[in-house]
Amino acid sequence: MDLEKILPTNGPSISEVKKYIEKYLEEIIVIKCGGSVLLDENLFKQFIEDISVIYKLGLSVIVVHGGGKNIKKKLDKLNIETKFIDGLRVTDEKTIKVVEEALLELNSEIINNLKNLQTNVKSVTPKNENLIKIIPEKKELGFVGVPKEINTEVVLNIIGEKKIPIIVPMGIGEDEKIYNINADVAAGAIAKELSSRRLLLMTDVEGVLDKDKKLITEINSSIAKKMLKDGDISGGMVPKINTCLDAVNNGVTGVCIVDGRQPHSTLFELFSDKGAGTLIRK
Repeated sequence: MDLEKILPTNGPSISEVKKYIEKYLEEIIVIKCGGSVLLDENLFKQFIEDISVIYKLGLSVIVVHGGGKNIKKKLDKLNIETKFIDGLRVTDEKTIKVVEEALLELNSEIINNLKNLQTNVKSVTPKNENLIKIIPEKKELGFVGVPKEINTEVVLNIIGEKKIPIIVPMGIGEDEKIYNINADVAAGAIAKELSSRRLLLMTDVEGVLDKDKKLITEINSSIAKKMLKDGDISGGMVPKINTCLDAVNNGVTGVCIVDGRQPHSTLFELFSDKGAGTLIRK
């Protein structure tokens, strides 16, 4: 394998990559991307490049993508007002159609961009593969679900074909209808079910910060729980940390909150000593 041809010049060094690659060879890496990584052209391009590099290094990777900002743009255009309860979008019949449309568009965009980099991929949506069975989150949220059951065979077969599953975070309820799932939660559920080595949650923030707003590069779950209790972790970071804790306490070796705004953050998190965010272990 010619690492010089595969790795970007502004990514981790070849010697570091060599050191870490062994670690992941027989393992599965689950990566969730969302936020500005999907909206900002530059970040998107780098993210696609990083996924392609991981694939060309011969590793097994699964991608789950959100699309909140894309969904919001579409809803605004159609003048559909959005209500949120505890950070979750209230999703009625009209909204779920728009949500699905927005996510499928993003899914195709990710697929096409990866194919352009000679990377084999397969789209996973509730229409083509019933990957996630859900239970409704709360009645008042409408079509918002929580994963109840993951059909791991679907993704393992795709990985077995040496392809990357690109997953739309939606599932099917007992009513046979399609429900939206928070992308972090969907990625967490898949990572747990597969006992993956790493779960990466790409975000628009540096990672978990301490009281002095300095980045914490690594914490264990008991410290993270204490930070939640003391209110040191607040706002949008709370559900993310809860997803991380749930994952590391249920078979995932490590979960990283990765700063998707940094150049090649995915590669630095996986293949370098310094990482690119906060690593949470049990």
